[in-house]
Amino acid sequence: MAEQSPSNKPIRSFAKPLRETVGKLIGKTFAQRGFASAELVTRWADIAGAEIAAHSEPLKIQWTRPIRSAALPGGGNPEGGQEPGTLVLRVEGPAAIEIQHEADVICERVNRFLGWRAVTRIALRQAPLRRGERKAVRAFDAEAAARIAASLPEVADEDLRQALARLGAAVRKP
Repeated sequence: MAEQSPSNKPIRSFAKPLRETVGKLIGKTFAQRGFASAELVTRWADIAGAEIAAHSEPLKIQWTRPIRSAALPGGGNPEGGQEPGTLVLRVEGPAAIEIQHEADVICERVNRFLGWRAVTRIALRQAPLRRGERKAVRAFDAEAAARIAASLPEVADEDLRQALARLGAAVRKP
C-alpha cells in the first residue's frame, strides 16, 4: 500500500537521475578492476594524450598486497599508505613498443591526474582495442543528388540547392 501524506494524498516517488543509478553500477565494476574512479577510463585521452590514447586503453590497476613485517606494528608499508600499483593497458600490437618506451611518461601523467603516486609500472596486453563498430560509409551518389536538385526548383540559391541535394542523397535509404 502506498504511503499517505497528512492530507491523505498518496506520496509519489520521483525517478532518480540516471547518472546516480548508473554511477553506482559502473562504480562497482571499476572498483573490481582496481580503479578508484571511472575517470581514468573515461578521460584516458585527456590523461595520456591523444597519440597514446589512440592505441591504448586502461584495463585495470593491479595493486600489490602489503608485505607483513614483524618490525612494524601491524606490518605493511612503513609510510602507512598504499603501495603503488601496476597499470595494465590494452595496446594494439604495432604500437606496443612505442607505448612501452613512454611508460614513465604515462605513469607520471596518471599519477598527476590522480593526485598521488598510484602507479609505478605499466603492463601491456596486446589485443585489438574495443571500439564501437563503425558503419561502412556509403559512396556519394552523384546521380541521386542531381535528381534531388532537379526536384527543388523553388530554391533560388544554386549553392543552397546543391547542398540540399547532397544532404538528401546522403540521408536517403539505400
